Amino acid sequence: MRRLLLVWLALVLTLAVTPGCATRPPDTSGLGNGWRPDHSLVLTYATGFRIDYYAGDAAGCPAGSDAAALAECEVGQYALITIADQSRFLVVPEGRPVPPRVASDVTVLTRPLTNVYLAASATMSLVVALDALPAVGFSALAADAWYLPEARAAMESGRIRFGGKYSAPDYEMLVAGAPSLAIENTMINHAPQVKEKLVALGIPVLVEQSSYESHPLGRTEWIKLFGALLGKQPLALARFAEQQANLDRLAGRPATGRTVAFFHISTAGYVVTRKSGDYIPRLIELAGGSYVFSDLTDGKATSTINLEMEKFYATARDADVIVYNSTVGGDLHSMAELVALNPLLAEFRAVRTGDVWCTGRDFYQDMMGMGVLVTDLDRVLTDPQAPDRLTYLHRLR
Repeated sequence: MRRLLLVWLALVLTLAVTPGCATRPPDTSGLGNGWRPDHSLVLTYATGFRIDYYAGDAAGCPAGSDAAALAECEVGQYALITIADQSRFLVVPEGRPVPPRVASDVTVLTRPLTNVYLAASATMSLVVALDALPAVGFSALAADAWYLPEARAAMESGRIRFGGKYSAPDYEMLVAGAPSLAIENTMINHAPQVKEKLVALGIPVLVEQSSYESHPLGRTEWIKLFGALLGKQPLALARFAEQQANLDRLAGRPATGRTVAFFHISTAGYVVTRKSGDYIPRLIELAGGSYVFSDLTDGKATSTINLEMEKFYATARDADVIVYNSTVGGDLHSMAELVALNPLLAEFRAVRTGDVWCTGRDFYQDMMGMGVLVTDLDRVLTDPQAPDRLTYLHRLR
């Protein structure tokens, strides 16, 4: 026993004095290799991700740089992206080496990204806005399911191929195409085996969480994450500023006092409406309106809730404006088509006054349109002479 104790003491003393031996817990923060971030991305609305930039062995971004100069500098820096689900991705700039000793939970992606499998369809609008469509090789939607003209044209020309639905990808095609990344939305959580298989086949998977953002421009601000992935930080900043400007024009406007119901009727006959904390009620509020449900929730991690028509009617019948979600519920062209979905709708105030509007089919495929949609809603709520067709809304007659 005494001999074992002496051996143990000798080992401790050796570790304490031998250069290069670990005498403290490993650094698990950041990249895990001792590097410190040069700076972190400042976000205005988005809460579902963060980006820390590392200079590595190059000079850091100049102190005091304005936003545009900083974005230009970021193109050449390492970007550590952390998603709300705690997944982490290190984006290595083109031409720079992969840093040593990166933490094992960090997925390394080297730009340029190629043949990306884009299964999160709403994010296609971000890619298009960044002029980065050539980075996409596979889509989880077929050509005729796209309402974004750029995406449809790319698929019809064969530049982007149908790689199978998010829940049933064509693994053989994807492996042959060797995509740098698969981008999924939170629907993949219903098919975790798909994510596991993609990773096992050597295809990294990033699950974007923009649908959980409570502020509409929080969704749009995910363009900054895609800017970091694709080396388009300056353009991402400019495109986001354009949508921010739409919102700024409405700043300080007094509330209209008008109430809005937003919903669609499911094939089972339920009214599917948005929970009060969702980004759609926030859009309505930013446009000067008031969502008819002040505290509608069910404790589940979803953005919608199913209601019996009688329960919906009790609260929403006196809404000043109805916005019908045709993206999910099917496109409507007349008030008669709306009332045919449920006769009780004929008794709604907005139906009687003719203040019923319908979203376009491209609404959910265009995350870059949030600022424009606020402007549309503002016209609906404040302008009795608003034209029957706006950018994302059209009136039912």
